[in-house]
Amino acid sequence: MTVAARPSTGTPTVLVLDAEPLPRLGRLTGRARIEHTDESALAERLPHADVLLVWDFASHAVRSAWPGEGPRPGWVHTASAGVDHLLCPELAASDTVVTNARGIFDQPIAEYVAALVLAMAKDLPRTLELQRERTWRHRESRKVAGTRACVVGSGPIGRAVARTLKALDITTALVGRTPRTGVHGPDDLDRLLSRADWVIAAAPLTERTHGMFDARRFGVMQPSARFVNVGRGQLVVEEALADALDKRWIAGAALDVFTDEPLAADSPLWGVPGLIVSPHMSGDTVGWRDELGAQFLELYERWAAGRPLVNVVDKKRGYVPGH
Repeated sequence: MTVAARPSTGTPTVLVLDAEPLPRLGRLTGRARIEHTDESALAERLPHADVLLVWDFASHAVRSAWPGEGPRPGWVHTASAGVDHLLCPELAASDTVVTNARGIFDQPIAEYVAALVLAMAKDLPRTLELQRERTWRHRESRKVAGTRACVVGSGPIGRAVARTLKALDITTALVGRTPRTGVHGPDDLDRLLSRADWVIAAAPLTERTHGMFDARRFGVMQPSARFVNVGRGQLVVEEALADALDKRWIAGAALDVFTDEPLAADSPLWGVPGLIVSPHMSGDTVGWRDELGAQFLELYERWAAGRPLVNVVDKKRGYVPGH
């Protein structure tokens, strides 16, 4: 845990990079000066802030606004699990502490992955299509119990996915950056992919993971395998995935994250056979924004009291270590 620098005197200024709906920060009334900004004014406002709350977690504005003259906030919190959208060399090299929303999305994403696995195993997309067509067509579906899954990413989200899949009696292997008890290392990945019925990408985006699911990796998978990405869009070479599905190298896939979001209406991914497209919603359950706001307020209480912060990101690695 890390103690972030606090102003020695005066009322702290919390700068919020806005997105609708705005966070509920009423608990800070009289204790902090809350200022709001959009992307266009962020660079101008940064030198006057003690804390930056990146509420617009889809924005890349921090990366472009951070370099420059003048002081910078001692603490940056992003209302997201991923931090690739805000890290730049200048921020990574600074003394600023970065925290993320670790813990908010773990179980919702795990449930979403389980839903996708069951939907593909039971051919639910086709059932709904046939219902709309008023067509009675009996088919056989697949039993998930006894199948194998490879979950790539051993952080809280990956571990929650593994636990949930194991509850469905799916034999699950977890792959992380370094091997340890219960976690395979990168050297085991290809072997595990070649045996997996379900491949789940839940890794953070780093130099090592960028484009890791490419034509070679899809070629390693067995023809009956299904692939799911709930990590970051850039983990996947999307053209290679589309080609693998078109050539039936793998049996199906589901993407909840994409290289460019929102996915353009004319993107060929919409029409790829066997691909389920969802709009980056796997972790967003009813009340999730309130949970994100409450998490920031809890962290602020620690910061204001001079206590160590939790969810501190290793800015060189690009994620919260310790898993």
